[in-house]
Amino acid sequence: MSVTVQNVTDPTALETVFAIRREVFVVEQNCPPELEWEFEDESHHFLATVDGEPGGACRWRKTDKGYKLERFAVLQKFRGKGVGQELVKAVLADLPPDAVYVYMHAQIQAVSLYEKFDFEKIGPEFEEAGIRHFKMVRK
Repeated sequence: MSVTVQNVTDPTALETVFAIRREVFVVEQNCPPELEWEFEDESHHFLATVDGEPGGACRWRKTDKGYKLERFAVLQKFRGKGVGQELVKAVLADLPPDAVYVYMHAQIQAVSLYEKFDFEKIGPEFEEAGIRHFKMVRK
C-alpha cells in the first residue's frame, strides 16, 4: 500500500479535499456544515491518496497566534493504515521557516497520533462543534 500526500491548489483536487472533509466531519461526526467551511482561501490544503485513491485531507494556515494545523480527516476505510501520520509529516514539512509556534485543536481520539510528532496537550479538554478536543502545541 502506497500513501502519497500532496499540497493541492487546483479546483478539482480541492473539491476532493472538501468531499473527504464533508464525509468525515459533516456526515460521520455531525459537525455543522457552516463551521466546517471557513478560512479556505487562506489555508494550504493537502490531499492523501492510497494507491491512487483519495483517502485523507488536512490543511494549515497562519493565524494571529502562529501556524494552525487543521481539518485532519481520513476516510473510514483507510484508518489505521498510516494515512494520518503521512498527512502530519507532509504538513510539518511544508510549514515555512518562521513557523515557531505550531498548534492545533485535536480531537481526543487523535491525541496519541499528534504526540508522536512532539505535540503536547495544553490546557483543559474543551468542546468544539460538539466534539471533545485538546489544544496541542508542538514542543
